Amino acid sequence: MTEDSGGRRTIAVEGISRVEGEGSLRVDVRDGVVDGVALTIFEPPRFFEALLRGRQSTESPDITARICGICPVAYQMSACAAVEDACGATVGEPISALRRLLYCGEWIQSHALHINQLMETIGGRSIHPVNVKVGGFYRAPARDRVAALAEPLHLALDAALATVEWVSGFDFPEVEGDYRFVALRSPGRYPIESGRIASSDGLDVSPAEFADLVIEEHVARSTALQARIEGRLDYLTGPLARYALNASELPDIARHAATRAGLGAVCVNPFQSIIVRAVELVFACHEALRLVEAYEPPEPAAVAVPPRAGVGTGATEAPRGLLFHRYELDQDGVIVAARIVPPTSQNLITIESDLRRVAQDGLALPDDELTWRCEQAVRNHDPCISCATHFLDVTVVRR
Repeated sequence: MTEDSGGRRTIAVEGISRVEGEGSLRVDVRDGVVDGVALTIFEPPRFFEALLRGRQSTESPDITARICGICPVAYQMSACAAVEDACGATVGEPISALRRLLYCGEWIQSHALHINQLMETIGGRSIHPVNVKVGGFYRAPARDRVAALAEPLHLALDAALATVEWVSGFDFPEVEGDYRFVALRSPGRYPIESGRIASSDGLDVSPAEFADLVIEEHVARSTALQARIEGRLDYLTGPLARYALNASELPDIARHAATRAGLGAVCVNPFQSIIVRAVELVFACHEALRLVEAYEPPEPAAVAVPPRAGVGTGATEAPRGLLFHRYELDQDGVIVAARIVPPTSQNLITIESDLRRVAQDGLALPDDELTWRCEQAVRNHDPCISCATHFLDVTVVRR
């Protein structure tokens, strides 16, 4: 902390754990009121959408996986779904189940922040899996290799249940957000790799319709776009949104864990998002076990996806929230145009709103504690800033 002769206080934080990317936060305080909050992302953009143009659509899962080392499966699954949608291809239940199993591995890996055997067994390696292709997989793992995942998943499930109990005992600030939640909804199961897109205020649309509703805006201070629905409504996607719209679809073991942790049907305290992530960790372990026990290798491991001209959209639930891809293909299957909207781009406006609320409520705190509280407010949403364009420098100016 520094203080100049005019009484201006500046707080700088060089880095923040559990957040992927770089950026800065400026909080202006005038006469005891937060006058402005600016979440600035200055990491250079990487232009993946431009990189895709002119490439074969079959290359999209491998290219887009490189957007993120934390959630590459999300990008692969959304890419596959978009291409298959454009080409009119449908994969069968065995391939869909294997995709869902791989995606469970990514949720476990991301929520618990460790490498797991499931990703390696299904995807070929734990980071940037190489076994995923448009239409399915290059090779389906043998039944005995998948069956061997059951024992470690049982251990992981026990650890996940203990994690819910542990994090529910944390001290949380009494903060409530007024959120417009947006997430996939898939009747009969908690959404991961497919579904329609719903909101807490009545939205119920296909991924293609949603892509038309979302408007992305460039903010001069940031290299990341910010998204609104129909250009005016900010919204929140991610664990809090998934839970609010789909809690009834959780298996009993996860719902009971949520109840014991003190969660109701909806959680609007962003600081308690860690509890929701822990509940989703229970779900992912339980769902992975169910899929492992029912596993039959798909034959063939992939369906044919003949190229054709068309536009396709794919939406899945990355650990951090809704991710959708939209591709336009020519008759040879070459990508003519691509649009990729990651969760963090969709959440940036809401994160700033949270920061404004948290900073205002915490003005009585010493600068070091207020800085820490603001860091937590960002971390609550587990942003992957690189996907959206690194983080966090914090500057608090008091006048």
